[in-house]
Amino acid sequence: MSKRRTFLKSASAVGATLLLPKIGMGNEIQPTLPLKIKPKKLRKGDTIGLVAPGYAIKPEVLQRALDTLQKMGFKTYHTTRILGNYGYFSNTDEERVKDLHEMFANPEIDGILCARGGYGCTRILNHLDYDIIRNNPKALIGFSDITALIQGIYKETGLICFHGPVGSTIDDSYSQKYFRKVLMKGKDSQVIENVRLKDPELLDNSEYERYTITPGTCEGELAGGSLTLVNALIGTPHEIDFTDKLVFLEDVEEAPYRIDRMLTQLIEGPTFSMAKGIVFGVCKGCDREKKTDNFTLKEVIMDRIAPLGLPAAYGMSFGHVPNNFTVPVGIQAAFNATEMTMELLESAVS
Repeated sequence: MSKRRTFLKSASAVGATLLLPKIGMGNEIQPTLPLKIKPKKLRKGDTIGLVAPGYAIKPEVLQRALDTLQKMGFKTYHTTRILGNYGYFSNTDEERVKDLHEMFANPEIDGILCARGGYGCTRILNHLDYDIIRNNPKALIGFSDITALIQGIYKETGLICFHGPVGSTIDDSYSQKYFRKVLMKGKDSQVIENVRLKDPELLDNSEYERYTITPGTCEGELAGGSLTLVNALIGTPHEIDFTDKLVFLEDVEEAPYRIDRMLTQLIEGPTFSMAKGIVFGVCKGCDREKKTDNFTLKEVIMDRIAPLGLPAAYGMSFGHVPNNFTVPVGIQAAFNATEMTMELLESAVS
């Protein structure tokens, strides 16, 4: 059977059940994770499909992403759904689900890059057909709201997904460097080095300060993403079990008291204290309230995280910042909180 006939058959089978909750998949907390699935390595000439599973993306921003990917040596593809503009979403829940299903089922698509984040991914987790994703594994890349998709898909299928740049931010050389290293070279051991900050404004910005919270070293399976989205998954079938995990967290435009509240909620949960270590990226826009009666972002993070006694550090090069290294969720990694270095201990692609 030809690739096209196989794709059309798979796509047509999706339509009848698009927004029916997946009983036994998305509505129950699974006691154990399925076996890990590593997507295939990306190569120059491969086709990257772009989707907007959350907020709408402006046509000019989409075009810039397409141009950047093509300069990187990829072919690109997207459907008309990506520019649907349904309120603050790119399209209705149903159409966004269809877009994801089509990208996974289409054999001509080699990898999937989310055009942007925003909000909307938690609304569709319960409506995804995880069999389509499991049977057509390919790299899914994004951050921010995409945290929900990354963690949800990994928990349901075992597919390694990637916290990395989105279409609107992939025009950065540092982000491209680690995109290539992790998704295209895929070495068994990969050291991730922080970007060298040169801009005086960033060097003087407390949000970019790099500091050890608790010294030490650890190894664990990578899990995490946007702190807001990690918290949004609490109480759902896609809540993260942090046991023995190397947890990475970042956020944007959240006041210190809100960071405090979210970290407190995690700490009060059943598994966060059983993590192996905690890696903070840059929490951009989270330390701008300079009133004398407020705690700073650093004070909040030290107060909440240090008592856990886990190796932890703040300021690694990922988050809502231009320089965003690619973190594969589900892969074993080592972290040195004292030296602020991280190493992937296995390839994330096959």
